[in-house]
Amino acid sequence: MSQVSAQLVLLTLLTRSIVQVSCTNSLEVLKERWAIYRNQCLDHLGTTPPASELVCNRTFDQYACWPDGVPGTAVNISCPWFLPWFSQVQQGLVYRACGADGRWSPKNTSECEDDPAQQQYGRILGQFRVMYTVGYSLSLGALILALGILITFRKLHCIRNNIHVNLFSSFILRASSILLKDALLDTLVLASHPRSATHRQPEAWARVPVVVWCRSAVVMMQYSVMANNYWLLVEGLYLHSLLVTTVFSERNYFYIYLAIGWGAPLAFVLPWATVKYLYENEECWERNINMGYWWIIRCPILFAYLINFFIFIRIIQILMSKLKAHQMRYTDYKFRLAKSTLTLIPLLGIHAILFTFVIDESVPKGSMLRLIRLFCDLLFNSFQGLLVAILYCFVNKEVQSEMLKKWKRWKLGKDIDEEYRHTHSHTPHPKSTLQDPLQQQQQQQQQQQQQQQQGNNLRGPPTPHRGEGFLMCCFRMYESLCFYCGKCLRI
Repeated sequence: MSQVSAQLVLLTLLTRSIVQVSCTNSLEVLKERWAIYRNQCLDHLGTTPPASELVCNRTFDQYACWPDGVPGTAVNISCPWFLPWFSQVQQGLVYRACGADGRWSPKNTSECEDDPAQQQYGRILGQFRVMYTVGYSLSLGALILALGILITFRKLHCIRNNIHVNLFSSFILRASSILLKDALLDTLVLASHPRSATHRQPEAWARVPVVVWCRSAVVMMQYSVMANNYWLLVEGLYLHSLLVTTVFSERNYFYIYLAIGWGAPLAFVLPWATVKYLYENEECWERNINMGYWWIIRCPILFAYLINFFIFIRIIQILMSKLKAHQMRYTDYKFRLAKSTLTLIPLLGIHAILFTFVIDESVPKGSMLRLIRLFCDLLFNSFQGLLVAILYCFVNKEVQSEMLKKWKRWKLGKDIDEEYRHTHSHTPHPKSTLQDPLQQQQQQQQQQQQQQQQGNNLRGPPTPHRGEGFLMCCFRMYESLCFYCGKCLRI
């Protein structure tokens, strides 16, 4: 078994160093250098006294020579000198964390790699990360605002908008968990880098609280992604039921929708987390070493994609039949159908069906098809929340109508307050009228005028003066009514 793994390591190194080593004897030279390194490593490990306490056992893993590791710490050694490109990476290090249970974690050989294609692939992934970080940040802000609008206005409370509220919440949870996961991973990577400002050993992966937080964020991310896809499925089921079912009890179905959207993902995420903890409990759980475990989450998501795609096709057929029945012009018919189709795509997540069957196992890492699929997934998934918030909240006529009414009521109240303050700003203070006879005489004249106006009110409403605003007329009528009832206007 060790010979087979050794051959695989050598063939991998040979493939990656084809431009740096002579093609005629490259494999033989590489085998000789690797054999010398292995023998030196085994001799060194054999002469070192054995440890008396719990350690991660010294070993040669067909790539590097590892001494005994203290549990809860990390070990770093120089890049192996048998690498064909060792002259370019001789300052680099290989990292490996020793767990508290005395078991090694997978090694990190990033500083010992000198593959231009791999470096280019890493730069592309970095650009993709900037793109989806911007997308999720914009979506997060728009979704929080849209969620607040739907919750604040009571007249918008209905089953349809309640489903939208849960969909917005799933998008918010997805964006937050992904951004939090990236932040925690960055913290761990910076803390575990031996060339940081503190120059400490990379012990971040061995610290239990940090790893627990990171793994919890990954589990929450997987749950939020699945919940988001299942709320997209709920949107499709609800829309299909409205178009197909004649008698549709929305309130009874809403509890079923809640169970599908928030409950169904738990049935798959919890088994996945259990399997990861028992059989693949390494680092932050962000890597899928055994792709079979990943299918526990992938299968239900693919199922939701397919169901939503069939619902999308069915809804388009229904819309086509209804538009044809109205005997519309061909141009209007095409426009409305295209508008409905483009509106449904972000709501149902139909874009995900494009690369459903382009799985990681069938596409080589770094290939153009894989990069295209990754770009489309990250682009649409990160900006999808922003599109949904715009289409189903900000440009919704019902939402705009309620917001316009709220604005008019606020503006009317503000105008009334300003008119009242302007009208009564010159009213004399009661105490000053008792001290000034001239002001008392003016006050008596005002009272006589008010009594005359009160008599006029018995004959009909006051006629507004020319140039007097509507708000002032309303206020004068209200003031006259108060005098007629024998009450003082106190505000």
